[in-house]
Amino acid sequence: MEALFTSTFTVAIAEIGDKTQLLALLLAARFRNKSAIILGIFLSTLINHFAAAWLGQFAFSWLDPQWARYLIAASFVAIAIWVLVPDKMDDDDNRFYKLGAFAATFILFFIAEMGDKTQIATVVLAAKYDALSMVVLGTTLGMLIANVPVVLLGHFSAEKLPMKLIHRLCAVLFALLGIATLFY
Repeated sequence: MEALFTSTFTVAIAEIGDKTQLLALLLAARFRNKSAIILGIFLSTLINHFAAAWLGQFAFSWLDPQWARYLIAASFVAIAIWVLVPDKMDDDDNRFYKLGAFAATFILFFIAEMGDKTQIATVVLAAKYDALSMVVLGTTLGMLIANVPVVLLGHFSAEKLPMKLIHRLCAVLFALLGIATLFY
């Protein structure tokens, strides 16, 4: 349960203000079918984060446990620093819009999540917790918790949040995960 809770909470917080959340806002403005957008986010994240979690467990299984612990701790601290850098939306890739709400969301979210801080966090969380399904479920829930309100409420939800405070709290959370990894 710790893997599920930690994965859900950290990704939900890390996702606030992330480029994929901005993408969710753009897609919600472009398409009327909100359920297709949400389904696209869900399936894209599930597949992307499953691959990331599997890679995290596989890669770290080859390392000496002591070295793996240090690398995981350092990775959490690196993510903490990365979270402090605000994301900007890349060029709007509208060639996928003609595919419809679901397909456009699925493809664009999958691409946007590649190498994103929440995907990297999934790799590290899966390496820390030997519970692949709980990490994938948690990170996917975290993405949905952060993005579904944006899809449903649009600008109203994103503009009212204290982004600097949220990013700082998220950075503290990842730093604490790094420190805790060293001692547990």
